[in-house]
Amino acid sequence: MAVISSGATPCPANISVAADLILSRFQERFLWPILVAEFLVAVAANSLALYRFSTQEQRPWNPAVVFSAQLAVSDLLYALTLPPLAAYWYPPKHWRYGEAMCRLERFLFVCNMLGSVIFITCISLNRYLGVVHPFFTRNYLQPKHAWAISVVGWALAGLMAAPTLSFSHLTTPQQEGNCTRNRTEVCIKCLGTAGDNQLEAYRAYSLARAVLGCGLPLLLTLVAYGALGRAVLRSHGMTVAEKMHVVVLVTSGIALYVGSYVPYYVTEVLNLSARQRWRARCPAFVDVAQAVEALDQGSYVGYQVMRGLMPLAICIHPLLYMAVTPSLGCCHQHCLGCREGQTPENTESSGPALPLNVTATRTSGPWSPELSP
Repeated sequence: MAVISSGATPCPANISVAADLILSRFQERFLWPILVAEFLVAVAANSLALYRFSTQEQRPWNPAVVFSAQLAVSDLLYALTLPPLAAYWYPPKHWRYGEAMCRLERFLFVCNMLGSVIFITCISLNRYLGVVHPFFTRNYLQPKHAWAISVVGWALAGLMAAPTLSFSHLTTPQQEGNCTRNRTEVCIKCLGTAGDNQLEAYRAYSLARAVLGCGLPLLLTLVAYGALGRAVLRSHGMTVAEKMHVVVLVTSGIALYVGSYVPYYVTEVLNLSARQRWRARCPAFVDVAQAVEALDQGSYVGYQVMRGLMPLAICIHPLLYMAVTPSLGCCHQHCLGCREGQTPENTESSGPALPLNVTATRTSGPWSPELSP
């Protein structure tokens, strides 16, 4: 489908305003209070997680704590982008904070969403190495390596989110006056995607971000947790109930990932495609009624629903990652893969020889396993 370029016939202003009024109703009626509630829960939960890490974990932090703390920081920063968005969607939909804040809010939103996915992947891979390759973890994965990986993770998130600084912008109304519910045509909009002449480029960027920022990390997480699950199920030192406990915990983490980030990216791409098709037809619409009827409200509402539901993940992450130690306490006394008469020291390094909730790290003194959050 052709996309409107700068030289194509623009969409009539009255049609654009009418379409935006129809589509904005869902945000103004339902999404802003959801974001406020999610902000309050996410800030409290992730602040508590950081407090726990800083007061109850021994220093230097082992890699699992480092990655979990980075996840909590990323989720906390992500939560701080929700109040401006909720205020923007509170009727009438109107951006009051200037263009620089519009671009910055979108950048921080995307950057910390990507950061959450990156550190979830780091946690998953760290658990896999600690269980399936414990001696490699003990000898080669030190706290300084986890901090270096975290710096790289933040850099990757910022790099992938950087294009939003260019795509995001304000749409200033041609008319002057006070923005009210009866005069939405004079309201200022913060466009978090792209203008009509950049839709194709933004769609390509969204696809790349979906693959690199969601698909690839999901694949790595599934592989890591799949290997970890096999190690647990083949363990001779755990009861069936304990194995199922671990499997449920791992499955819940994957379900949260698949149920939040994946639908968000899918609906975002579908909504962009629908927007492209509508904009290409817009100059040919004979009146507002025909234009409104041509709107693909299903794809739009689906995307908006995920924009409201996806932040739930940052509210639940602390429950999964801060509380993993007590949740996996059942494994503390067991050695995965160890047979009767064996210990972790005489088990082959190729097999899983550590408890699931133990991550091997080397500290300044003799090596000792530490609980992994």
